[in-house]
Amino acid sequence: MPTTKKAPAKKRLFVLDTNVFMHDPSSIFRFEEHDIFIPLEVLEELDNNKKGHSEISRNSRQVSRTLEVILSDKSVDMTKGIPLKKASGGIATGCLFLQIDSAKRPALSELNPDKADNKILDAVRTLAEKHKDRQVFLVSKDINMRIKARVLGISVEDYQNDKVIEDSDVLYTGARDIPSSFWDSQGKDLESWRGGSHTFYKVSGPLAKELSVNEFVHFLGEKPFHARVTKKEDAGITLRTLDDHTNEKGSIYGISALNNEQNYALNLLLDPDIDLVTLVGKAGSGKTLLALAAGLQQTIENNRYSEIIITRVTVPAGEDIGFLPGTEEEKMSPWMGALDDSLDVLHKDHESDADEKGSLVWQRAATKDLLRTRIKVKSLNFMRGRTFIRKFVIIDEVQNLTPKQVKMLITRAGPGTKIICLGNLEQIDTPYLTEGSSGLTYLVDRFKGWKHGGHIILHSGERSRLASHANEVLK
Repeated sequence: MPTTKKAPAKKRLFVLDTNVFMHDPSSIFRFEEHDIFIPLEVLEELDNNKKGHSEISRNSRQVSRTLEVILSDKSVDMTKGIPLKKASGGIATGCLFLQIDSAKRPALSELNPDKADNKILDAVRTLAEKHKDRQVFLVSKDINMRIKARVLGISVEDYQNDKVIEDSDVLYTGARDIPSSFWDSQGKDLESWRGGSHTFYKVSGPLAKELSVNEFVHFLGEKPFHARVTKKEDAGITLRTLDDHTNEKGSIYGISALNNEQNYALNLLLDPDIDLVTLVGKAGSGKTLLALAAGLQQTIENNRYSEIIITRVTVPAGEDIGFLPGTEEEKMSPWMGALDDSLDVLHKDHESDADEKGSLVWQRAATKDLLRTRIKVKSLNFMRGRTFIRKFVIIDEVQNLTPKQVKMLITRAGPGTKIICLGNLEQIDTPYLTEGSSGLTYLVDRFKGWKHGGHIILHSGERSRLASHANEVLK
């Protein structure tokens, strides 16, 4: 019986919303063999947002420059589509279509025809009616836009290219529990030796193949065991026992780890061979306090770094307080309450308030001022083009950064610099970002297993019993 050849599947036609370009200016090249359609209203919105120094403005200008390069070939017939292969370096093999004429009729007369979103929806539905033989999809990061599109029967998707995971519950934790049978399975293959204050173990087996470099392992039996993977080879992995910071003897700048995860974090923060540390955890898990304590220890006591630089995303949780006068550091001070709170904890005096008189009060103020001279507060807006040499850089609220912004910050690191990224994926305040597409998730996923990078999730809240309970019951 003769076999019939299947007709090649029609390439999809994706209509990109303005917010997709503002989120990722290279999104036009992210759809492989499929075609791209840009409505006139999207070009208009990009033009309206091109002025300024914000990330949105820069991305809008970048899109305009990219489109100019693509349209530079005058011999191309725009009605038949503009090939993207040359401009994308072979990454995208589809064609770009631009809306040449506006729709002849208001396809969505039931909605306000003057609103930009409705004009884009109008263009998508008109396009779908024109190309009934193709799958036409609207791609938007605006939830309300996607809802309206589905109500109107328009096929719509979120922009998935930068989404690393679907659910934050599957995010790499940086630590795992090993069963007691793990040691029994080693037999004669187990090797161990001493090196300085640490014990090393060379192990193999199926579980060893699953572990990543700088991942922590623990066994909480009668004899608890905590170690970190320092090397991974085909023959197995090398484990190294940890420094114990859970007691006063191992405290860092007066701070002791209150749980195993905080101890793991301090081991990463204090290791000179680790250049990048990501700490993810709920409010009150100690991210900022641990990072600042480790930074002060290595800057003031060990002189490993010349100074501490702290920055964060300035996204307000409530109403914006408006223009802030003063220098860069004075403008950033309202966003840096966590810094002052941590300094108070690190240098609290054990005397009662009643005994704080005269020189004691002066000493506390002088000590805090001395520490602040080694700490610089910087704005993210002025990070482009900088190079940090021998700095201990703490970036807070990284969950509110896009993958592109994260790349811009991490690439500022010069020789001898260590970067600490802190964040809570449950507190994303930036529009169009989700747990799966946050720059923090992107960073953790891309640096997993790198021998000079470490990550740990802090699950336990240690701020107070009230804060811990609030995290559990207030969803």
